[in-house]
Amino acid sequence: MSEHIAFIGLGSNLEDPRSQLQRAFAALGELPGTCLVAQSSLYRSAPLGFQDQPDFVNAVAKIATALSPQALLQALLQIEHSHGRERTFRNAPRTLDLDILLYDDVRLHEHGLTIPHPQMHRRAFVLRPLLEIAPDASIPAVGDARNALQECHDQSLERLADVA
Repeated sequence: MSEHIAFIGLGSNLEDPRSQLQRAFAALGELPGTCLVAQSSLYRSAPLGFQDQPDFVNAVAKIATALSPQALLQALLQIEHSHGRERTFRNAPRTLDLDILLYDDVRLHEHGLTIPHPQMHRRAFVLRPLLEIAPDASIPAVGDARNALQECHDQSLERLADVA
């Protein structure tokens, strides 16, 4: 089996978001044929879209995996489900959100799965933690993640202190 490098975006704003993300990092490392290579710091960000909800806590994980993009997506959906994720409406508050941001240099668009994540280059809460663990990250069809982050200068983001 060949190994692929993927970056996963994590987000939560319900039921102790920091704990949700820490448990999700652990769950990523327990996926079949998968190893958690790196995890970013946690960041607090204001909600986008639907505003009447708590701030989010976000992070990015780097994994090495033998799973295909489709199998990885199914595994991520299962982790979300195990954390009590309910999809009530677009941009709703959530216990856990896991998104495939990048998968090698793959460009893929099919029902339910687009890689790279179609909005990642517009979101500071994705780009800053991504650059923390992958300083040279590049987004296929977009370019250097560092340049994309500069375009997000109007989005506030707070790095949270590590919890002992």
